[in-house]
Amino acid sequence: MTDAALTSAVAAAVGAVSDPELRRPLSELQMVKDVRTADGIAHVAIALTIVGCPASDRIESDVRRAAASVPGIRDVDVTLGVMTPDERAALTERLRGGRARREMPFGPGSLTRVIAVTSGKGGVGKSTLTANLAVSLAASGLSVGLVDADVHGFSIPGLLGLVGADGSVPQPTRIDDLMIPPVAHGVKVVSIGMFLRRGADDAPLGAVAWRGPMLHRTVQQFLTDVWFGDLDILLLDMPPGTGDIAISVGQLLPDAEVLVTTTPQSAAADVAVRSGLVARQTGQRVVGVVETMAPMTLPDGTTLDLFGAGGGAAVADALSTTAEPVELLASIPLSPALRADGDAGTPVVLSHPDDPAALAINDLAALLARSPRGLAGRALPLRTR
Repeated sequence: MTDAALTSAVAAAVGAVSDPELRRPLSELQMVKDVRTADGIAHVAIALTIVGCPASDRIESDVRRAAASVPGIRDVDVTLGVMTPDERAALTERLRGGRARREMPFGPGSLTRVIAVTSGKGGVGKSTLTANLAVSLAASGLSVGLVDADVHGFSIPGLLGLVGADGSVPQPTRIDDLMIPPVAHGVKVVSIGMFLRRGADDAPLGAVAWRGPMLHRTVQQFLTDVWFGDLDILLLDMPPGTGDIAISVGQLLPDAEVLVTTTPQSAAADVAVRSGLVARQTGQRVVGVVETMAPMTLPDGTTLDLFGAGGGAAVADALSTTAEPVELLASIPLSPALRADGDAGTPVVLSHPDDPAALAINDLAALLARSPRGLAGRALPLRTR
């Protein structure tokens, strides 16, 4: 093979390497700056997006492996540099796909399905459900994003195993004004817990004590400044109740669907109805109800209904109208594995897929994945020739 042919083969192999954060080929991102070969040695120059890129070691090893896989290459020399400001600006422009800065990518013209998971009160397992639902959807092959919109009571990083032993949480990588979210179990995740001030041990300090304007701005930034790429589904873990964030999400995402979460207990079911009613007032559609902490079957065959029964069906009935019927989509039984895996940051749908709770969540994910996106009133991206 001639040097020119060998160089071309190495360039193709290296260009096909995917950036682990942006999840696009290096050639498409224009990160491959130079490829040369001489005497069986490949010299490859890569321009990283930013100084101190957290994925630099991974990119270097992947590039080295790709170049070495080309027949005729016996050694690889990789040089890592950094994009110029102009190159970075051009990259962010390409990632936005022509959208203006700060433009909402999940508006009426988007084909991404947005599902807000709500509850009337806290402590019903809404965040645990959302985290596992996101992982299950991603495991089925869909591109999934997750926004932890529960700013005051964020828990998604812990549930997805993003909290280190020292309490640290990975921050999004900043490329100019874009933030690239961390990925956990195939899900792109952003949470206020990734931005809090940290102490000497790198553990988050204090609590979030913000009022309406700050809460609105935070949710808006999560939806506009975080680059999720092309998503099939974006899940929002909503705070309990019908406060500022619920109203902000209704304003920012009027086409979102709402999944109402409740326990079987009537005290939880009564207030869960309110979250669905508020969502409907903002123009959102209630896609269904999920009952958590439902009765579980014990080893001796008896049933433990710690929180009673029937709350989920009652919420679905209360939210149903002639024009918009609402169904109880799933009942997630009480599960020691679900609780323990949540504490350990290992989603039960992955660690114990045969657990009754995991089976119910996987069935719910499959049901949502099969449901139509609801394209009425949306502009489809058609091209004329």
